[in-house]
Amino acid sequence: MRIENLSPSSGSNKKVKRVGRGIGSGHGKTSCKGHKGQKARSGGGKGAGFEGGQMPLQRRLPKRGFKNCFAKEYATVNLKDIMRIEGVDVITPDVLLENGIIKNPMDGVKILGGGEITRPITIKASGFSSAASSKIAAAGGKAEKI
Repeated sequence: MRIENLSPSSGSNKKVKRVGRGIGSGHGKTSCKGHKGQKARSGGGKGAGFEGGQMPLQRRLPKRGFKNCFAKEYATVNLKDIMRIEGVDVITPDVLLENGIIKNPMDGVKILGGGEITRPITIKASGFSSAASSKIAAAGGKAEKI
């Protein structure tokens, strides 16, 4: 079997209905929309969440809380995860990304103090918890803010 011999099964490829292309097409004049009315107009029809005039659900439910659109979201990494990386003395967000520790650096990387650190490592990140920075210093490493 070769790629040039492949073809779709019969009936799976349907011709597109081309409306408004003249009377002879069978879809001319009103373009399958009938005469006048809301659905015949451009942009016609009811919007999402319309409930026939009843107060829509998104307006009936009480609104609570506040979402700060300027808040930064950090990817968090524990010290035990950093210790899995062998043969690297300077840990950066790029190194964490390459080794699969983080999938997406988001607005930055924050190092948390979960686990123990046994060798001196220089870690460059956006933020450090107080436990993480004290453990890094105790092991003889450096915690550098980017």
